[in-house]
Amino acid sequence: MQAKAPVISPTIAIMFSRRRFLLTAAATAPAFALEAQKKSALAPPGAFDETLPAPILKLKDRRPEIVPITKEERGTRHDLARELMKQYKIDAILITSGAALNYFTGARWGQSERLFCYVIPQSAAPFVICPYLERDHLADALLTFPERETTISFLWQEDEDPFITLRRALGEVGIMTGVLGLEERTQFAFASAIAAACPALKIVSATPVTAGCRSLKSAAEIALLRLANHITFDVYKAVYLSCGPGDTNQHFSELVEKAYTRCGVRGEASCNVGEFSAEPHGSSKPQTIREGDMVMIDDGCTVEGYTSDITRSFVYGKPSELQRQIFEIVHNAQSAALAAAHPGVEMQFVDAAARKVIADAGYGPGFRYFTHRVGHGIGLDMHEWPYLVGGNRQKLVASMVFSDEPGIYLHNKFGVRLEDDMLITETGAELFTPQSPSLQDPFAIPTTAPAADPPAKP
Repeated sequence: MQAKAPVISPTIAIMFSRRRFLLTAAATAPAFALEAQKKSALAPPGAFDETLPAPILKLKDRRPEIVPITKEERGTRHDLARELMKQYKIDAILITSGAALNYFTGARWGQSERLFCYVIPQSAAPFVICPYLERDHLADALLTFPERETTISFLWQEDEDPFITLRRALGEVGIMTGVLGLEERTQFAFASAIAAACPALKIVSATPVTAGCRSLKSAAEIALLRLANHITFDVYKAVYLSCGPGDTNQHFSELVEKAYTRCGVRGEASCNVGEFSAEPHGSSKPQTIREGDMVMIDDGCTVEGYTSDITRSFVYGKPSELQRQIFEIVHNAQSAALAAAHPGVEMQFVDAAARKVIADAGYGPGFRYFTHRVGHGIGLDMHEWPYLVGGNRQKLVASMVFSDEPGIYLHNKFGVRLEDDMLITETGAELFTPQSPSLQDPFAIPTTAPAADPPAKP
């Protein structure tokens, strides 16, 4: 099943962006004040570990700042999904587990060999196919489902065929023939069994619907993404100040994890040093930071499931002239991508803007040194539709969020990548976090002015 690029008409985008904004604005902070108080009363694990370095001890619990997604907002996501189903002539979409299920229902359901799925018909109430032995788990999960009062649960026993149960359930909502879209993470064993049990249905990818919805971020989603990015920035800065030459990359990563824990969230970071920073996704080999070596850290955290993805490249000590030159090129490329990102611009042009800066500086053509796309969508998955890459003619829409991460990788020497997450606004784009100013100051740390000399004695 070849996924089509999810395209959203301007009318649908404007209508639902406005509706989402108004809905989110109505869900004010007082509605969650009690929950925030509960969170702040429970110190995160590791909050009292006084052995941590001082910069990490200064980090605070950020959970009171979290405002969860409401059931009402998830209802608007169903409305948008049905509009997109009409646009793509899909009669229903089927979701098994993962971020898409969480997006539409608030549920987190682990994948197993037993079929569990959530189906949203275009013209009927949603329904669930669930193993009977999971009925109590389902009862708890349903509390967060929009349209819960009209959602029907079809339970199947171990000696029954769940795919026949699915066919019957589809029939009860009037879908005997037509088009069924499967969410992209549906495992092949399920997809093939669904096709065999429902031969009168045409099976297609649901990506135009699911990615079409998820690529438009509401005000509440943007707030969670912004918070996740701010936490990551603060954690990275604290650990950067806590480490130096002689520390291992493993120690750096462990401190990042402990720093996130102190902030009340889960997160991680890969840390790669010297020649290993020239591998875009790093190496598992043990490494030790030395003065003058390139250090690259990457990854992020999750806040209510919403992710951050930030990369910093830096040097403890004085960088070489080549290191400094490469940094400046990558920094300019990141700025070029940011400047090129406007509503209505084809996504491939954002990648092209960054790639031109790098190629013009002598590190081209194509993917020779800048070996990956300039950005990916980000939300409940760290990497999700759509992508800022050559050949993608889909147009940017306000409220989309992407990484902006150009890089240059010199094999067996070092690599530089700078990554911040970027929100498409009505007039252009903005980064959630400050750009890195230099290899020696990756977090724009304010300098402390020296104390004035005491006045001379007469």
